[in-house]
Order: sequence, then C-alpha cells, then structure tokens
Amino acid sequence: MVNPAKNLSIHWRATTSRLLLAYGVFFVIWGMVLLGSIYWETLHYLESRTDMQLQQQITYLRSLDREHMLIALNDYVILERTNYNAWGLFDAHGKWEYGDILQFPTGLMVDSASVRLPTEKVVGGPFAPPTPTLSVIAAHLPDGEVLVLAHTTRIAARVGSIILHALWWGLSFTLVPGLIGGLILNRGPRRRIRQIESATQPIMRGDLRQRLPVGKRGDELDRLAAIVNDMLDQIEQLMGEVKGVCDSIAHDLRTPLTRLRSQLYRVQQQMREEDPNAALIERCTTDIDEVLARFRALLRISELEDRRRREGFVAVDLGRTLQQVYELYAPLAEDQQQHLVLEADQGLIVQADPDLLFEALGNLVGNAIKFTPPGGHVALRAIRTGPDVAHIEVADSGPGIPEEQRQAVWQRFYRGDGNREEAGHGLGLSIVAAIAKLHDFELRIDGDETGTRMGMDCRLQLPA
Repeated sequence: MVNPAKNLSIHWRATTSRLLLAYGVFFVIWGMVLLGSIYWETLHYLESRTDMQLQQQITYLRSLDREHMLIALNDYVILERTNYNAWGLFDAHGKWEYGDILQFPTGLMVDSASVRLPTEKVVGGPFAPPTPTLSVIAAHLPDGEVLVLAHTTRIAARVGSIILHALWWGLSFTLVPGLIGGLILNRGPRRRIRQIESATQPIMRGDLRQRLPVGKRGDELDRLAAIVNDMLDQIEQLMGEVKGVCDSIAHDLRTPLTRLRSQLYRVQQQMREEDPNAALIERCTTDIDEVLARFRALLRISELEDRRRREGFVAVDLGRTLQQVYELYAPLAEDQQQHLVLEADQGLIVQADPDLLFEALGNLVGNAIKFTPPGGHVALRAIRTGPDVAHIEVADSGPGIPEEQRQAVWQRFYRGDGNREEAGHGLGLSIVAAIAKLHDFELRIDGDETGTRMGMDCRLQLPA
C-alpha cells in the first residue's frame, strides 16, 4: 500500500517543485511588500486629506458668529451622514454646552493639529460610530469657547480593507496556480525518473548491456542519462577486457596443467610401490587437481555471470528441487552422523534454471554438512513469506559465521580465519552468489555462535 504522505514528500523534493516553491515565496513576499506600500501610501493620503478638511472646516466655523455657527454645525452633521461627523462646544472652563461630544476628549490639545483618538474616548453610547478611531481637532473661538470637531476614518479603513482583501486574493491567485503548476510540471520528470530507475535495476544486477533511456528533449535529464550511458560503455568494455583476460589465463593454464598431471600419472603408474618418490608424485598430483578445480570454478563463475542464460529459465517447483537435494546429501549427512531434515511448503513455483538452482542449494547444503560437527543437525527449508515471495534457507548447528565476515564469504577465494585448515578453495559460495545474482535472488546470512542460517529470497511465479 502506497503511503500518501511519503509519496507527497517525494513529489515535493523534486527540483521543479522546489523552484516553484522558491518563486512562489518570492512573489508572495514581493506582492506583500508592494501591496503593503500601496496600503501605507493610500492610508497616509486619506488621513492627510481628512486632517486638511477638519482644519478648513474649523477655520470656516471660527469665522462665523455664534448663531450662524450653530446652524452650520447642525448642517455639517446632517449633510455628512455617509461619513460620521460629531462636534462639541465647551466653555472656557471645559464645560459642555452643545453638540454630540459630551466631554472634552482626554489627550486633545487645543489649537493644534488633528489627532487620532479611540472612538470611545470621543463619543459614547448608542450613537457611537462603528469605527475604532476618529480624527479629532479643537480650536478656541473668539469669545473664548472651545469647538471640537470629529470626523470618521471609515473611508481610510474601508480602503485599507479593500487593499487587504486584494492582498489575500493576490496570494491565493499566486499560490494556488503555483501548487497546481508544480503538480503538473512534476509529472513529466517523475515519469522519466521512474523510467531511469527501472532501467538501472538490471544494471545493478550486473547486466551492463542495459542503457538509460534518452529522450529527444535534450534537457538536463537526457544529458545526464547520456553521460551515464557513455560511462556504462566504458565500464562494460573494461569489464569485458578484464573478464576475457582472466578467462584466458584460467583456460590457457588449465591445458598445460592437465598435460602435466597426465605425465605425472604415467610416471606414477610406472613406479614401483616401494619407490620413495611415489608419495611425492601423489602429493604433486593432488596439488595439481586442486589448482584445476579452482580454474574450473573460476570459469564456472564467469559462465554464470553471462546473463544470457536467463533466456532458458523455466517454471521450477522449489519443493521438488529441495527434495532432490535432500536425497543426494542425506547419505553424506548420515555418514557424518548428522541429522538432515527437509521442510518445504507446497506450490512454490519460481522462474529459474533448474540445474543452477540445484547446484546452488547443493553447495549450501554441502557447506553446512562440512562445518557441522558430528551429532549436529542441518535443515533445508522453503517457506512462503509473502504473497509472491518465498524464502529458501539452509540452517546448521555449526560454529557460525561472525557478523563482520558475513558479506565477505560470498567473495572469491575468501576463507574465514577458522576455516583455513578445511579442504576447499573458497569458491563454492561465490558460485552460489553468482547463481543468486543471475536469478535476482537476495542472499542473506543470519545466526550466532550456535549455528548459521544461509537463505535466499525468491520472487514466486503467481498463477495466471
């Protein structure tokens, strides 16, 4: 089951998404700075216009006599219904006489510039305007009274609200298309990355003939794929040359060694049993046999590394193959006074070369019998561990393999510190590794000082 959170995380780690996100953040910040400056300039302009109107109005009212001033103040309130206006007339001692402003506002200076005051400090009660602040100014009249005028800042607040709404709409129009664009633009690169990933799987398994797909766009991914393909061409050529040299050396040396062994054998046959050199000839023949066995194993590994053998894969029943291995090695385990058991689930079918699979399992079982002391046990198992996965395991009660050596045992000629005295040339498990690699099986080693478990995870062939 695909994890949506993980899938989204992978999606937004893409370069295209990061660039879109970076540009989106840049445009958001730039838009906020631009609209913020417009907002500040507009409010500053409207506030200055309000202050100028208040100054003009109070200058005009001061020039009228008392009767005409009161009439003008009432008209001032009636005619400016859309923009709330209030006024208050106070005597020289600050006592209220007329108007909506019932108390001289705290903090207001007479005969000075207008100031912004909270509405509740200027006008209270049910007639207070629905605006947080008022622009207020006060001036002395010729008879010593003080006139206070208040003008709403609703226009500035409304314009500011419009600009803020425009800011949020602008952000949404920037971010939403950016997110959608990121999803759309990422589909192509992600699809190509999946194609490249699929193409690299055979290469990782050792098939250097595979190449990465190169499109016609000629963009960064195509250029990178072309560079990797050129590198693979060079690696394939070098690996082929090295492999050819090694195979030629093994093949060329095998022929003279075979002739030398034949000659030693003839000499041995012509010698009398009591001849003191007979034992020396026998040891030389044994050493030559050991060298020839190593050459044959090396050539065998080289043959297995040719992935063209996959063309001959057929459906193989793991249970039947394990039964054949069990029947072959049961007498050997009995001779070693060991208990060999077989456990296999039914219906485990894999695509494989039956001979190579038999050889790999035989090497594992033979290796387990070799290092298990008398009285021990060896188990050969094949169990289903998933809907389409089977696990083949050879477990023994031998001395075990130290954890730091478990990867090295698959290498050619590797022999652990405790196995130096054992017969062999250190290529048996290398052959197993080559067969597993050819079949795309995953090898692993578990266990402790009381035994070792060598296993292979296989992909099952599901019924049609």
